[in-house]
Amino acid sequence: MASADQATEASKRSDILDRVDYRLAETEAEKEAIYSLRYRAYLHEGAIEPRADRRLADRFDDLPNSWTFGIFVDGELASSLRVSVATPDNPETPAVDAFGDLLRPELDKGKIIVDPNRFVADPNNRTKFPELPYMTVRLGYVACGYFKADIGTATVRAEHRAFYRKVFLQTPMCEPRPYPTLTKPLCLMAADYASVRERIFMRYPHFRSSLFEQRALFERKSEPLAPDLHSSEFHIAQAAVLPRS
Repeated sequence: MASADQATEASKRSDILDRVDYRLAETEAEKEAIYSLRYRAYLHEGAIEPRADRRLADRFDDLPNSWTFGIFVDGELASSLRVSVATPDNPETPAVDAFGDLLRPELDKGKIIVDPNRFVADPNNRTKFPELPYMTVRLGYVACGYFKADIGTATVRAEHRAFYRKVFLQTPMCEPRPYPTLTKPLCLMAADYASVRERIFMRYPHFRSSLFEQRALFERKSEPLAPDLHSSEFHIAQAAVLPRS
């Protein structure tokens, strides 16, 4: 049974979730706002060198297996996360690129890897929304549900490993390595989604998501990775009453 402190913590996060809006960046203006946010966030952390264009984008932003989101709190852009999905037929994601020796063997086994990356928060707003990190990384869990992930990853600095170990029950797969575009090395953390999912939902029930939300965020008209929406699972999920997510 959850302790009183855990219940209070969950209640706080549920309250802020009501104020959160996940918006897929589709227009050039939406994308540029996020590229600017990335630049300011990484520069503030000393993770990149100053750039004249004051933006940070890379080749993964335009790939069909990547989704870049702005997370808005009370209508204000507060953070961003890009979710990339690697499959045996479409393996191009930042984590696979940087840690191919560890992840490509898993893809060769037919596994699906959800790779949330480019997690940034507005350095001017961090103290205003202390629960923002949880609301941002939640998108990775929504994606794991929709794409039926086998493995969920995180590419993080050494000092952030404790957060991902606590929240996602992920374990480090290697020591920090050089990472493209960043001056600070990152390490790969990963977990078997199916084996940790229910334990995480027990601790963080707001990480649950309905298929309706998953489709609204990730479905594309010609999405090869989309689940079978005519299956019995779809109809069961539509009928289920899930917590607000």
